[in-house]
Amino acid sequence: MDRILVIGATGTVGRQVVSQLTAAGVPVRAMARHPDAVRWPPSVEVVRADLTLPGNLDGCLEGVRTVFLVWTAPPAAAPPAMERIARRARRIVFLSAPLKTPHPFFQQPNPVRELAAQIERLIETSGLAWTLLRPGMFAANALRWWAPQIRAGDVVRWPHLAAPTAPIDERDIAAVAIRALCLDGHAGAEYVLTGPQSLSQFEQVSTIGRVIGRELRIEEIPPDEARREWLETMPASVVNMLLDAWAAAIGQPAFVTDTVARLTGAPARTFLDWAADHAAEFRV
Repeated sequence: MDRILVIGATGTVGRQVVSQLTAAGVPVRAMARHPDAVRWPPSVEVVRADLTLPGNLDGCLEGVRTVFLVWTAPPAAAPPAMERIARRARRIVFLSAPLKTPHPFFQQPNPVRELAAQIERLIETSGLAWTLLRPGMFAANALRWWAPQIRAGDVVRWPHLAAPTAPIDERDIAAVAIRALCLDGHAGAEYVLTGPQSLSQFEQVSTIGRVIGRELRIEEIPPDEARREWLETMPASVVNMLLDAWAAAIGQPAFVTDTVARLTGAPARTFLDWAADHAAEFRV
């Protein structure tokens, strides 16, 4: 069996793809700029490479026909990298964005969307058999957004608490990826992936509080206050995209699909499931 190359293997989804492929007995080559950040199972072949240096990819692609791609480089690196991948591989599964989903939450312009669209165009004209994964909001964002506040005290300050999303567990994204990587019948497919429930941000934070057995005080802050605070650590384009997306989402349920259940045969994990499995990361 040929090895599957996972590009972006240390990320939230890439790491799960490696783990699930390994558990299924599929040979895996994990590529990352800093592969030492993860403790890999002995069966995983680990390679250090960088998408901005396309010459690195030749060795990574040796003996590889199938690639899982999480893009982690600037836009200018995409054409030469895709040219190298298309020269050796036959199938690619790309972790993209929900570009065509008609819910206002997903329609806010931002550089991430533009980059995903650029890479999709390169993939679609590459001659590779391709599958596009379009996940919505990651449940794992809670670790970056709310875990620091929860570990520091009982108050969570956040904007647009009424905004609903359908957070998806990274394990479910990976489970769909595994099928597209290993089974026929997924070429040309575009899979929009969400969790099974529409939950407001208030409900999500409350869920975490219940799981860890603490009564959290959840305080709404104005978007402009959040913008001032977040610009110290996040690019303006990301801050504005998030605030605009949440504002646009208020007043209607989140967009929810049954894609995970339909393709894997198992229901998508709820946010409660995800929070319970990550409870230790919200405790001091």
